Amino acid sequence: MTKPTVAIVGRPNVGKSTIFNRIVGERISIVEDIAGVTRDRIYSSADWLSHEFHLIDTGGIQIGDEPFLEQIRLQAEIAIEEADVIIFLTNGREGVTDADEHVAKILYKTKKPIVLAVNKIDNPEMREMIYDFYSLGFGDPYPISGSHGLGLGDLLDQVAANFPDDDQEEIEEDVIRFSLIGRPNVGKSSLVNTLLGEERVIVSDVAGTTRDAIDTPYVYEGQKYKIIDTAGMRKKGKVYETTEKYSALRALKAIDRSDVVLIVLNGEEGIREQDKRIAGYAEEAGKGVMFVVNKWDAVKKDDKTMNKFTDEIRDNFMFLDYAPIAFVSAKTKQRVMSLFDSIRLISENHAQRIQSSVLNEVIEDAIARNPAPTDKGKRLRIYYVTQVAVKPPTFVVFVNNPELMHFSYERFLQNRLRESFGFEGTPIRLITRART
Repeated sequence: MTKPTVAIVGRPNVGKSTIFNRIVGERISIVEDIAGVTRDRIYSSADWLSHEFHLIDTGGIQIGDEPFLEQIRLQAEIAIEEADVIIFLTNGREGVTDADEHVAKILYKTKKPIVLAVNKIDNPEMREMIYDFYSLGFGDPYPISGSHGLGLGDLLDQVAANFPDDDQEEIEEDVIRFSLIGRPNVGKSSLVNTLLGEERVIVSDVAGTTRDAIDTPYVYEGQKYKIIDTAGMRKKGKVYETTEKYSALRALKAIDRSDVVLIVLNGEEGIREQDKRIAGYAEEAGKGVMFVVNKWDAVKKDDKTMNKFTDEIRDNFMFLDYAPIAFVSAKTKQRVMSLFDSIRLISENHAQRIQSSVLNEVIEDAIARNPAPTDKGKRLRIYYVTQVAVKPPTFVVFVNNPELMHFSYERFLQNRLRESFGFEGTPIRLITRART
């Protein structure tokens, strides 16, 4: 199921980042979720009244040395391209400006829903400031205050009312859906072509030449697959060529719809910071993951090269230590078709369900070998464990006091589950709850 995307658009200094932080519910500019991942803080997942969506702050995009109005235009056009609903944010204290009208003219071009918000209306006496904004032609303006959090509920109600109908795409139980995620020009399209055995996707040495995501059904050795190519995480054209960090939106939608994500690295170039961001998206989404090091034929090698690259991956992606690694060449087709076996195994692990009796035997054995440490004289007691979900496998651990579950002991239990049941390529989630 693809989450809808909401973009906050407006001229500078209207409070886009403040509203962004308010809606996602945390100071995302200073909160870091995964160690070692430098996040470009222009997107986040958010939810409102059971509606989950992606939120974009276009103010975080700096496009080269473009002039002021050109910057605004390019940012707005990206939002028009990617968003399902657009929040057009203005500043009530300054009234309608020429720059607001400039944004409005751009937004007139889209057929997508526009919700007009007037920020910095900090008290009821200031509500009369919104009336000038009717002149922009987007219906009723919604008065809000980013600094005080006022009016956001009404704004989000209107945003959610404009979400497209839930994706009714039928998810066939016997089809494994996987996507290839990576920086431009790591060879994703070439890999897709090799996997399919035909020139189904345009391939070029120019980064970003794949225009749109392409879903391709395929059967290999009796198993049905659906390959989701993510358009190189960057579209052709000036905007996407100069905004590396914005291109992740294309991947987010593909990741939402995947069971397994192949993180494609360029063997010639090594690991880049953006590779870590991309991997972070897949981990957060709880998808099955594997690393595919492409262009391995072009790498000068000795007997230590593969081990050295493996160590680099493990050092840079410690939060994905469960993900297998494959070294392939789309050009020579070396080891490419063996990816299907790995994808199938990861998909099975991602959907694996463990019988409660067997699960608790493993946990009891783990506790006997390594009892939980004490904290201020109190010891964690684990009563029982039950699996509550798959994709990813999720377990609830019932204990005497959840605060006594230290991260290191949780990690120990996860490792024991992996040793006992495999789970290669899939994250596993542990939720600690007090027994009632």
